[in-house]
Amino acid sequence: MNFIVMAAILLGVVLVIQALKRPETRREPEDYSNVKDEVLRLRERVRTLERIVTDPDEGLSRDFRKL
Repeated sequence: MNFIVMAAILLGVVLVIQALKRPETRREPEDYSNVKDEVLRLRERVRTLERIVTDPDEGLSRDFRKL
């Protein structure tokens, strides 16, 4: 009986080790390129908006336009 339990545990350990050694095969989504391009475009827009919001000269220009 102990032999069967030990064999089952050993088999479990071997299977776990094999699963951990197996290289992970990641597949990119088909639209990965489109998503990546969109993220890069949005990052650039955020940079521009941050610059506009934090630039004191831009705030001054808005104040002049309001007058």
